[in-house]
Amino acid sequence: MENSNFIKFLGTAGGRFVVAKQLRSSAGTFISIKGKNIMLDPGPGTLVRCAKSRPPIDVSKIDAIILTHAHLDHSNDINVLIDAITEGGLKKRGVLFAPGDCLSGDDAVVLKYLRDYLQEITILRASSEYRVDEEVAFKTSIKHKHGVETYGIKFDIDGFKISFMVDTKYFAELIDDYAGSDILILNVVMDKRHPEYGNVLHLYYDDAANIIKAIRPQKAVLTHFGMTMLKAKPWELVRELSDKLGVNVIAASDGMRIELV
Repeated sequence: MENSNFIKFLGTAGGRFVVAKQLRSSAGTFISIKGKNIMLDPGPGTLVRCAKSRPPIDVSKIDAIILTHAHLDHSNDINVLIDAITEGGLKKRGVLFAPGDCLSGDDAVVLKYLRDYLQEITILRASSEYRVDEEVAFKTSIKHKHGVETYGIKFDIDGFKISFMVDTKYFAELIDDYAGSDILILNVVMDKRHPEYGNVLHLYYDDAANIIKAIRPQKAVLTHFGMTMLKAKPWELVRELSDKLGVNVIAASDGMRIELV
C-alpha cells in the first residue's frame, strides 16, 4: 500500500435496516497515516471491501484495529481481520485498541483464541492518548452516550487534527471535547426526530449541523447513514448546510477517499 496520509470510507451504512439490506456498505474506515495502516470499526463486509477496493487493501499489512464500541455494525469483522493480519496466527503482529466490554463480559466480541495472535491489546478509556508507533498517536474522546462503552477517536498529524465523532446521543460537552478539529467526521443516522422511534442514542442531522456550526472545522464529513438520512438525500443536505455555514461539508459515499496533510 502506498505511503501517504488518507482516509478511505469502505462503508457508510448506519442503522439496522441500511445494514441488513446493504443499501450502503457496512464495512469499516481505512486510515493510512505516516506509513501505518489502521482499520476503524470493521463492520460487516470489511474483509470483502478491502479485497474489492481499488487499489486493493492488503489486510496482512494492517498495523492496528480500533473498535470504538461493541455494536455489530462496528465490530462484526473484527475476528476475521485479526486472523487475516496475523496470517492465521503464524505471525504475531498487529495492535487492537478497544473498550473493555469488547473483550470481557457476556457480549465480548473478540474471540479468545485469536487474542494471542496479536502483538498487543490495549483497553481504551476516556480522554486518553494511545500510540500505534512512535510517530502515530491518537486520543479518545469523553465517553459517548450510546448504551455501550463508546469513544470517539482523534488523530493529530503534526498539528492537523482529524476527529471521528462516532455513535452518540447529542450532549453539550461534545462541542468542547471536539473543538479544534480540522476535519470532523460525524456519524449521522437520522434526519430528524421521529416520535415513533423513541429515545435514539444517535446524532440527528440538526445535531450535526449545530456541532459543525459551533466547531467550524475546515471540513466536515457526514457518514453512517440510516434509512431516513438516505431518503433525505444527504448529498443535498450538505450542499445547503455548506452554503448556510460557510463550512465545507460533504456526505461520505462508499469508497470515498479523503487526502490528509
